[in-house]
Amino acid sequence: MIAKKKQILLNAFNMNCVGHINHGLWAHPRDRSSEYKNLDYWTSLAKTLERGLFDGIFLADIVGVYDIYQNSVDLTLRESIQLPVNDPLLLISGMAAVTQNLGFGITVNLNSEAPYIFARRMSTLDHLTGGRVGWNIVTGYLDSASRALGLNGQDEHDQRYDRADDYLDVLYKLWEGSWDDDAVLNDREKRIFADPSKVRAISHDGPFYKSQGYHLSEPSVQRTPVLYQAGTSGRGRQFAAKHAECVFITATDRNAARATARTLREAVVAAGRRPDDIKIFIGITIIAGRTQNEAEEKLAEYMDYASPEAGLAHFAAGTGIDFSRYELDEPITYGTSNSIQSVTQLAKQKGWTKRQLLKEVAIGGRYPIIVGDAAKIADEMAAWIEEGEIDGFNLTRTVSPESYEDFIDIVVPELQSRGIYKTAYEEGSLRNRIFGEGNRLPQRHVGTSFRANRT
Repeated sequence: MIAKKKQILLNAFNMNCVGHINHGLWAHPRDRSSEYKNLDYWTSLAKTLERGLFDGIFLADIVGVYDIYQNSVDLTLRESIQLPVNDPLLLISGMAAVTQNLGFGITVNLNSEAPYIFARRMSTLDHLTGGRVGWNIVTGYLDSASRALGLNGQDEHDQRYDRADDYLDVLYKLWEGSWDDDAVLNDREKRIFADPSKVRAISHDGPFYKSQGYHLSEPSVQRTPVLYQAGTSGRGRQFAAKHAECVFITATDRNAARATARTLREAVVAAGRRPDDIKIFIGITIIAGRTQNEAEEKLAEYMDYASPEAGLAHFAAGTGIDFSRYELDEPITYGTSNSIQSVTQLAKQKGWTKRQLLKEVAIGGRYPIIVGDAAKIADEMAAWIEEGEIDGFNLTRTVSPESYEDFIDIVVPELQSRGIYKTAYEEGSLRNRIFGEGNRLPQRHVGTSFRANRT
């Protein structure tokens, strides 16, 4: 029997703002990202992505500002480095209304909303999309966000994950345990909409959160949305092994991706799950052309508009280091910080100076970049999947929506011809399309332990 080739999973990596990962390109004459305030911009993009059979659009988000570089937000504002930034959740209903299959991964900082209210917001979206919603769990790392939310400073790195564990316990109780699957009768003749004996209040008294009450939403298609997570520090891996279904990692080469993927899967197995219970994604930037020369010319054109300094300011926020204080070739001290540990570790391992960083973040950010025709790009993507032992990609935007259109028109047919990318969507929810095991969390996931009746 011939083994079926592994299918590439693909998300469009985006944000409800002008500048996301590849900074400065908002000034390109064909870029439409400054239209982010218009719903038509997003619904048009959603239809484009569904035409390309993308598994989902993954929307990043922050609730603070990047104020580390030069100790100000001046450059952040001038180059629109994720500022202004609008709420990602409010885009979903509009995009879902014009699509049938596209999934939606939404970043929400758990510090920004009480779990009881957040549970209803996600259940509502899962209802309205027919089970196409995922949540990217973030604990926050920006001191500016902490100050804006009125908190007494940012929690220490590992404690942020302790808080997240407690937050998830509340959510699992609400999503999985408050309502039975057959609680809703919708019986007009007997005038019984929901059976009171099959709906129960939760009671939670944890180290960070307390909650008593009934989940306000009846069970949605997935109950618990697909759970995304991006932390790969030691504590982050522990959290991912317990909760995550899709994990985003940072890797500059395939060997690094393979090492991280194996470590993650070992942790998942140690937590009582299967190694394929998580799907691993890397961020990637792709510039596609009909020929290699066309792609390289496009890259050169984009570089004319790119802002390496804006990319450096973004990188500064992730490391907590003000790189403006360093000369171009001066050694940089990468110590421990309360920011994104994986980002800091990457820079430390590479020994990047300011000059090298400016080159690295000009296009692609801290993600790999592939420039080429369909064959070259397909070769590279397949190699990342096979040698890097990952499952898919978060495809960043350069010039929007041009970069996604180019990928769909040029690269997708080549991937399909090789049998490594789907030619049609699977049925069911986002979770079922990713894992093929149904709409709900599998029994081996910790969330199912909060069900009133484990079936």
